[in-house]
Amino acid sequence: MLEVKNVSYSYGPGKVLHDISFKVESGELMCVLGPNGCGKTTLLKNILGLLSPSEGSIWINGKDVQKLSSKKLAQVMAYIPQEHTPPFPYNVFDVVLMGRTAYLPSNLSIPNKKDEEIAHEALAMLNITYLKDKIYTQISGGERQLVLIARALAQQPKILIMDEPTSSLDFGKQNVVLEHVRKLSKKGISILMVTHDPGHALFCADQVVTLKKGHLLKIGTPQEVISEESMKEMYDTDVKIGKINMPGERTISVCIPVPKLSEVGLSA
Repeated sequence: MLEVKNVSYSYGPGKVLHDISFKVESGELMCVLGPNGCGKTTLLKNILGLLSPSEGSIWINGKDVQKLSSKKLAQVMAYIPQEHTPPFPYNVFDVVLMGRTAYLPSNLSIPNKKDEEIAHEALAMLNITYLKDKIYTQISGGERQLVLIARALAQQPKILIMDEPTSSLDFGKQNVVLEHVRKLSKKGISILMVTHDPGHALFCADQVVTLKKGHLLKIGTPQEVISEESMKEMYDTDVKIGKINMPGERTISVCIPVPKLSEVGLSA
């Protein structure tokens, strides 16, 4: 579905990504995990076609991203940013309907009844139909993030690209969004989600890619990749990983940092 082949990228003389390769299969949820400044956002920009790899290539359904028009690319891949504030106070339904732009015959075309039906379906899929007439700028951060996901779903993409979608949300809303993301992958949508939180990857990912200083460290299942030793190597801090029983006989692992007493101004 999505394949990153030996991708490197440089800003001027400084190389930011070094020979990155991985695949996201159909219906798979992959997390890209790493500390700030490791190249996660640069990698996303290359995948989205906003940057061209210095070396290597990125393929979607056997086609080079760089050879696809922006319209064709938007019909197979949707992007969900960390946060978004529109320049005008659109209502929620109109924001979601904007996801149909890639299918309109021209920039002056008006969405038709089918486009509106697809937008309604996207809202219903996330159980947020009750928001459709509300002003997007006046709803909560968690609700706005779900609206952005609904807008992306209205594009009817095969792949969702998400850049730290919970970074601006409070603790409770983070899990709501992550649970929706997990359910969307079960419906057959391929998802690539960037995060700096290993707990998020443990909660919802099928596969994990870890980056540090632009290099790929590991790739595999969360259980294979996320360990106390590997997180120490990547984040330069001690962590503890444990298991929690969730409703519905589901068990997840959690990862929490354990700072040294000297780092918080305390002594034993």
